[in-house]
Amino acid sequence: MDGLRQRFERLLEQRNLATEALRALEARTGVDKRYLAAGVVTLLSLYLMFGCGASLLCNLIGFVYPAYASIKAVESPSKEDDTMWLTYWVVYSLFGLVEFFSDLLLSWFPFYYVGKCAFLLFCMAPGPWNGAHMLYRHAIRPLFLKHHEAVDSVVRELSGQALDMAAGLTRDVLRTLAHGRALVTPAAVAVGPPLPPEPAVAKLNLKELQKDK
Repeated sequence: MDGLRQRFERLLEQRNLATEALRALEARTGVDKRYLAAGVVTLLSLYLMFGCGASLLCNLIGFVYPAYASIKAVESPSKEDDTMWLTYWVVYSLFGLVEFFSDLLLSWFPFYYVGKCAFLLFCMAPGPWNGAHMLYRHAIRPLFLKHHEAVDSVVRELSGQALDMAAGLTRDVLRTLAHGRALVTPAAVAVGPPLPPEPAVAKLNLKELQKDK
């Protein structure tokens, strides 16, 4: 229990958007930021259990702040935060893929969105207990190193087949267009030569009238 409290206090000492907001509230209200953070977590948990739009709120928590932090990481000269947030997005993508197939069943559980939100916060937590880094190092990376050559081979084969299909489709379209143009050209020739312009016809009629006179 003391270890969790120490981690929680160290987390509050980090400098980020959430901790800055807590410091501002602490300065205005005089309430310790630890109690403010505990109150926010309690209210958020109750809303995720009983409130409307829990899915939207959970997805916003897992997307908005990481997107903001990723932009800051791209603009910063350090590469450590780039690696951290790239790892988070890898885990977030795989989690979204798994959730797509299990959401219809798991979303009926009353604590599902609380657990999901806690998992996403765990994945974006700073420090050595960052959940995304742990999952990547112990689960995703070993699977990637074991199977990436086979996956690359399948991707290359599928890419080659897609290019062949696109080339064949392009040839068929061009052949169809050329065949259609060949059918239209004789019909255009059979129409005959164009009539002389009206001014020329008018001049010829005028000359014939003068000859008759």
